[in-house]
Amino acid sequence: MIEIGESIVSLDVFQRRFVCDLAACKGACCVHGDSGAPLDAEEADLLQSVYPQVEPYMRAEGIQAVEAQGYAVTDEDGDLVTPLVSAGGECAYVYFDESGTAKCAVEKAYLEGRTDWKKPLSCHLYPIRIKKYSRFEAVQYHEWDICKPACECGEKLQVPVYAFLKEPLIRKYGPEWYAELELVARELKAQGKDLER
Repeated sequence: MIEIGESIVSLDVFQRRFVCDLAACKGACCVHGDSGAPLDAEEADLLQSVYPQVEPYMRAEGIQAVEAQGYAVTDEDGDLVTPLVSAGGECAYVYFDESGTAKCAVEKAYLEGRTDWKKPLSCHLYPIRIKKYSRFEAVQYHEWDICKPACECGEKLQVPVYAFLKEPLIRKYGPEWYAELELVARELKAQGKDLER
């Protein structure tokens, strides 16, 4: 683990390779899982405020889920998350493109210039998950078998997790933090530790 600011970063963030391959996985991370995407309280409020702009991109099933459950829900672990269409099913904010790939209606509204909020940070940061402790945050790589194509693509292109997630990491921690992360990555590479697993 590497300490950067008030966060502790797992070595996997430097050592693992990852590039999303939507053609292969079809957006499976938005469809599978026990609960929706993790949110903080501010994001739950944001979902409610941008919902009128997002709803036109949603499927009827997703709209019904939001109307029945709310813009955000509390899961079995007591965490705030996006609602699901059904237990173990897709996120309510998912739509499917012409190729059958799951995509985010919130992000679609953003890309169309309807909102200035891209999507929940937990979605933008995946496969990084952030766990908050009293004195620091743990920045960890989350391994999920449905992301095997992304790992294979990342290995082929030699793109480490932190580089693939530059934009959301800067969104979360700022450019100075990310610059320090890159410095650590260069030091690890010089020591030959960037390829250890």
